[in-house]
Amino acid sequence: MEQISASSVTRTFSGAQQTDPTGDPRSTPSTETSAQSAPYFNEALHDAERLLKYAAESGTHVRSDIRTHILRARISPTTEKSTADLLTALTLLSKQLKPVTAASLKATSMDGRTDIGGYKWVAIILALVIVPFSIASFVSSSLSDAIRQEILTANELSVQIVGKLRPQGPGTTSATRAQSERELPPGVSLTQVITDLQQFASIIRSIDGRTRRLNSFVLKLEPDPYADRRPDPQKVHQTFQLPVNLPDHLSDAFDERLAVYQNVRYFAQSVLDDLTFYGAITTCILPVLYALLGTCAYLLRTFEQQWSAKTYIPSVAHSARFLIAGIGGGVVGLFNNLTITKEATIPPLAIAFLVGYAVDVFFAFLESLLQAFTRSSGAGVSDTQTNAAASSQNSGAPPDGEEASTGLQREDEERKDHIQSSKDSKGSEADQ
Repeated sequence: MEQISASSVTRTFSGAQQTDPTGDPRSTPSTETSAQSAPYFNEALHDAERLLKYAAESGTHVRSDIRTHILRARISPTTEKSTADLLTALTLLSKQLKPVTAASLKATSMDGRTDIGGYKWVAIILALVIVPFSIASFVSSSLSDAIRQEILTANELSVQIVGKLRPQGPGTTSATRAQSERELPPGVSLTQVITDLQQFASIIRSIDGRTRRLNSFVLKLEPDPYADRRPDPQKVHQTFQLPVNLPDHLSDAFDERLAVYQNVRYFAQSVLDDLTFYGAITTCILPVLYALLGTCAYLLRTFEQQWSAKTYIPSVAHSARFLIAGIGGGVVGLFNNLTITKEATIPPLAIAFLVGYAVDVFFAFLESLLQAFTRSSGAGVSDTQTNAAASSQNSGAPPDGEEASTGLQREDEERKDHIQSSKDSKGSEADQ
């Protein structure tokens, strides 16, 4: 049997004429070669070779006939039979290597890494925005809560100190009030009053310090009432500290601290009002950003798993997932903390991240919630109908449906009577 080498045969997949080494076109096997190869032949051949190479690298056994059909499709002329054999081999090889496909092998090549690069940059940008705002929101929230609590405590202390230093009663006059400023009322110890004054001054200093730190979060929009005294430590000490000879000047020391407290309290409340901006960010913007970050985490984790398993395929559905996550994060911002158990709660920002990571679970929850509302509304309608039927039975009146049927029966009977009477009158006329 004569052997012909592959180099001695010149062919193209575009259907050009083939010649043998003698140059005689009449010896070309035109009865076996198609005039033009199928448009998908080259693509199918590349996919089959890519799958066959992966099977060899992963140590997967491939049947000899499948391997032979793929190799012959590369070196032999393109015929209808070779095309059919190639497609059959590609089908069997794809089924054997599933879930790995030719498309996933192409995507997980070295050039396919650029597909996930955009998600990495999105995650980095989101982190750069989220981290500073989260820190600012957490710190400002903690300082605000502490300031509010200290203001309540200082208000109570001021009332208690006034009651101890200046007791008011029905027999109290200006002379006895002056006497009470020099001498404490019966039952009130000097140590107790001094302790309350020290605590009161300490709370004033704490409120002042926290408010000045909190004012920096709003770019120092509120003026410091004691900004002119800050450079001089001695003036600051005289303003916020109690005098050394406190037992001899209890009332004067309290009056001075009370005036300072009123200025500091107004300063603190003004700064707290300006911080509503951070509350709006925490409620409306941060949940959306956390949901987008959760989506990035899900896509990066999925990409890592699918890349290792050679099953990654780029999809346009990933961009839609970002939009869905943003909507879910905006919805989560409308709710308060989610109570899991009596001891455990999840803040809205954590819920937003989970929504972005598992969008399908969140919308399944919404659908189940909607079904629960639908069932409850349907049960309410059926209960209303049942109550209406029961009330009609108790009153002795037939339901609306029974009334309609009774009316129809009455009309039919009247119509039959009319027809019968007309027949009787015609019969009597005929007899006459």
